[in-house]
Amino acid sequence: MHQILNTLYVTTQQAYVHLDHDTLRVEVEGATQLQVPLHHLGAVVCFGDVLLSPALLHRCAEDGRQVVLLDRNGRFKCRIEGPVSGNVHLRLAQYQAANDPLKPAVIARNIVAAKIQNARQVVLRSARESDDAQDAQRLGECAVTLAAALPRLAENTDLNQIRGVEGDAARAYFAVFTSMIRQGRDAFRMDQRSRRPPRDPINALLSFLYALLLNDCVAGAEGVGLDPQMGFLHALRSGRPALGLDLMEEFRPILADRVVLTLVNRQQVTPADFASRPGGAVHLTDDARKTVLIAFQKRKQDAVEHSMLRQQVPLGLLPHVQARLLARHLRGDIEEYVPFFYR
Repeated sequence: MHQILNTLYVTTQQAYVHLDHDTLRVEVEGATQLQVPLHHLGAVVCFGDVLLSPALLHRCAEDGRQVVLLDRNGRFKCRIEGPVSGNVHLRLAQYQAANDPLKPAVIARNIVAAKIQNARQVVLRSARESDDAQDAQRLGECAVTLAAALPRLAENTDLNQIRGVEGDAARAYFAVFTSMIRQGRDAFRMDQRSRRPPRDPINALLSFLYALLLNDCVAGAEGVGLDPQMGFLHALRSGRPALGLDLMEEFRPILADRVVLTLVNRQQVTPADFASRPGGAVHLTDDARKTVLIAFQKRKQDAVEHSMLRQQVPLGLLPHVQARLLARHLRGDIEEYVPFFYR
């Protein structure tokens, strides 16, 4: 259980959450694990097999307190609310911000800055861990390139230029991705980023993990009441979760790319775990998917310090935290959207 931004996240499976007078009580196997005054909570988010009492649901509905249900992997299932909700006002604020001449660029600029900085942290870590001088040099040069991209974002309010900076940084980053691979480099070499479909094992791994991460980010947006299709950095397209893709950018390097590098460098995934399909597509085998899912869930349990909240937060809850911070910005509660910087 984690209480963050007045939101209680219940992740323990088979936990029983119920009302006890004016408090919320969480029990696991009959033992009380947590008791919180209801007036301290603005929302309750439950992952997977969590039981909620009808009395608690009724009280939350009466108070206007959100109850969000996600599956174990964080995929959004439903949101339970009473008849009076502030979500329509939040979505209206989101749509107004999207049509504002300045706000989309400011939000996008902060997201891209965090993505570049977080990618730089991954590159620097790989450079420190490398035992090959040439790899370390290439990674060091990439870190310099990524650092030089950040001043180009400062005070930039042209959305196309911001997207251009993000594209340049992504190309520089993926150009040295192979230098971060220390085991089975011939099989896991990345010549270029390929998606629909992935053309090699490393791209297949990245695409699979990005899909998992996108589900988490869409769940974060849905859980707080935002429209996951109305984004700021990514262009709008019918059926495209643009806001989910926006939120995802900050976490690609630390939640997906790091898992890929760990799996490959520890030889938990090998070339035998991939199958080629007609047309040149490469996909993970069923057993390999299970391995990747376990590693991804384990990575999400790692706790990191959130500089704005000044508390430890599991990596897996960051999409939900950042969605809530974005909602607060859109409502006018905080001046700017503050992205997550990994340290």
